[in-house]
Amino acid sequence: MRFEGTYVAMVTPFDKNEQIDEEGFRSNINYLIDQGVNGLVGAGTTGESATIDHEEHKKIIEILVDEVDGRVETVAGTGSNSTYEAADLTKFAADAGADAALLITPYYNKPQQHALIEHYRYVAEKSELPIIAYNVPSRTGVDMTVDTIVELAKIDYIDAVKEASGSVDKISDIYRALQHEGLEDDFNILSGEDSLTLPIMAVGGTGVISASANIDAKRMVLMVDSILNDDYTRAMELHYEMVELIRTLFIESNPVPVKTAMNLMGLPSGPLRLPLVDMKDENLEQLKKALKDSNLI
Repeated sequence: MRFEGTYVAMVTPFDKNEQIDEEGFRSNINYLIDQGVNGLVGAGTTGESATIDHEEHKKIIEILVDEVDGRVETVAGTGSNSTYEAADLTKFAADAGADAALLITPYYNKPQQHALIEHYRYVAEKSELPIIAYNVPSRTGVDMTVDTIVELAKIDYIDAVKEASGSVDKISDIYRALQHEGLEDDFNILSGEDSLTLPIMAVGGTGVISASANIDAKRMVLMVDSILNDDYTRAMELHYEMVELIRTLFIESNPVPVKTAMNLMGLPSGPLRLPLVDMKDENLEQLKKALKDSNLI
């Protein structure tokens, strides 16, 4: 499966009792589709996957697939630090009708590089659902190497990587290594760092899985589409329009500022679940300023 364009790592809206706000989630899905996104990710890191239970996780996937109803691509967050749990969630997503799965590297365990390959191979063989491997060492404690990512690209159903290691040089090395193996057309690199999306796509990336697009999807879509159409002048204009807001949206742990911003904008979001809590007052004021400067509130 080819992954190209703007995918939104959606928040999970909660009601005042911290239960899933199904109506709000469906509303956000339709809002983002109207903004022109290419795909939606449910139950990922931005969706507070670490603090939703298995039944809630599956419910989010079911709602996502049902509400989207084929209008854009649906990507289910199905990663876990347990390979068998990840395989179970990914198989559930396949049976539910999701188009693909996003699997974060196992966290805390710190698997060896060859173990990461076996982890993803096992899940892919059990589900036969297109998989995006998610490399985010700041969250997991393990960084997939270029060689490991290229080996994943050779496995059936593993079709992309979301790269959030923060290195554009690494993206260049991945793309060059894929070219050497003749895999550059069959395996996609997606930006996992919103502020680096332009340079990542300039050296071989095909799109982004974006948390900030919950807030400013329209401009993110325009920027990514401009890059895909080789209009780098327009892409740079949009990058600089968004970059301060994007940085502010990560001033505290994701998705704290994103959910806070959505509440300020009147979009369904609701409270955070512990161990995440509300923003510090000084950071909240900085977020409000960034939203006002971006004409979002």
